[in-house]
Amino acid sequence: MEQAAMSRAVAVEVLGHDGQVRWVHKVGQWPLRIGRSPECDLVLDDPHLAGEHALLDWDEAGERLCLQLQPSLNGGWLGPQAVQPGAPVEWPDATVLQLSLSRLRVRSLRQGLAPEEPLPATRQIKSWQRGLIPGLVLLWALLLWFDQWAALDPGTPWVDFVSPVLWPLGLLALWAAVWAMVTQLFRHWFAFAEHLKCALVCVLALHLASMALPNVAYAFNVPRLMALDAMLYPVGLTLLLWWQARLVWPRIERVLGLSLGLMLLLGLGVTVAKRQDQQYWFGPNYLNALPAPQFRMASPKPPQALIEALRPLEAQLQRQAEKDNDGTAQDGAGGD
Repeated sequence: MEQAAMSRAVAVEVLGHDGQVRWVHKVGQWPLRIGRSPECDLVLDDPHLAGEHALLDWDEAGERLCLQLQPSLNGGWLGPQAVQPGAPVEWPDATVLQLSLSRLRVRSLRQGLAPEEPLPATRQIKSWQRGLIPGLVLLWALLLWFDQWAALDPGTPWVDFVSPVLWPLGLLALWAAVWAMVTQLFRHWFAFAEHLKCALVCVLALHLASMALPNVAYAFNVPRLMALDAMLYPVGLTLLLWWQARLVWPRIERVLGLSLGLMLLLGLGVTVAKRQDQQYWFGPNYLNALPAPQFRMASPKPPQALIEALRPLEAQLQRQAEKDNDGTAQDGAGGD
């Protein structure tokens, strides 16, 4: 008797619009009446439901959980199939029942109880991870300080270093806080530390890459490598948005990735269209900042190689010079 009662243990999950479980109703007696009336066993606050909208019970053999809709205006959907009133249909586990604006799902022991799952990695905090965020913050603060030290004159007061270091850190913390509030809204999880970690990793990667690209291009004499500099921040920002959005909406991470990827390609295409008349579509045409000579790894070229490389410009410069001379002569004649 006790085993039969245990086999009929059923919980009805009421889902929110985001697919998350809002609350769970454990069935205490059969049949289970679902509707808007206080006389029902499961009362739903939905004005589009009938007083008694549906009836849930086991079949005569006690093996199938069957749903029977009562007469109503809006009916219901079990998965992709519309359910007709009066005809009992089986309600499998994990199948969503749509009654007007309400979404329900049953969970029973018919398919056995799933094993306990480990806590997601995003919720677990290991000992070495406790110092990860402070370490990333310190590293980025040092990089920001180094940028200011390299840009300012020697002997600059230390107070001139404070704002350029603290302002980016404060803005990043505000960015993570906004994402954490969005996560709290959709997943009931204030994931400030996780969003801050994502932002710090991406910002540090972009900062280090922007510092390394000019040095590598200069060291190996590959100026076109600087074309990646113009693509660095759009790609990095897209990855950051995808990384943080998937924490909020993990079930649609592929859709998010595809949408952000298409937006990135569109933005890069617009950039190329605007720069068709330039030598390079992305990045500067030359190294506008030369690192220390000690970084140079490429073999030097003789002056004659530079002269030969510039020779195709000779005719173009000659035509421009003649054009300028003709314009000067005409101006002089007009003045006389």
